[in-house]
Amino acid sequence: MKQEIKERCEIISKNFKEISPERKILLEKLACHIQEKLNSGKEINLVYVCTHNSRRSHFGQVWAKVAADFYGFNINTFSAGTQATSFNQNAINALISSGFEVKKLDETQNPKYEVIFGENKSNLCFSKTIDDETLPKENFAAVMTCGDADENCPFISGCDLRIGTTYFDPKSYDNSILQDEKYTERSNQISMECLYVFSLIKKIIECNPN
Repeated sequence: MKQEIKERCEIISKNFKEISPERKILLEKLACHIQEKLNSGKEINLVYVCTHNSRRSHFGQVWAKVAADFYGFNINTFSAGTQATSFNQNAINALISSGFEVKKLDETQNPKYEVIFGENKSNLCFSKTIDDETLPKENFAAVMTCGDADENCPFISGCDLRIGTTYFDPKSYDNSILQDEKYTERSNQISMECLYVFSLIKKIIECNPN
């Protein structure tokens, strides 16, 4: 893991007291789901869902992967929306300012990006709808990051957990003096909550007496 991101995770992980008790109860439900998958030896798939799959859902996809890696777990993270748009540049900038390397892989209207947080550690990010062929069709948790997506996606086929961890949309501050501050604020909030979730999960150590 890149040193700057590792140090950021170490600092954030010492400040979980900033998360409200009510919010912790919600996040603990997601941790329990992940723990059950780990205990049963099943693959862990998290799909972060927002309306346009452009900002908050990408933050969730990226930071959940980082948080799992920070605590020593290997998981699969994805993001999706009720509509496909593109990965927002302001969200990309917020990740870059946090220490990520972001590589644009094509020049289409909805480009694919590799978001890198260490050697051979990265996420593929691009905007897509929940039925996209690149997403798991079963055995996944759908993490709803905005209320609008939660309302407009009353049923998500194949998920074995649907949970609403909604976040205020930094889009409201686009082209304002507070734009960068609010995108960073949302990225930081999502990173803290992802780290909190994985801090609760216990490693299963297989012991071979022979």
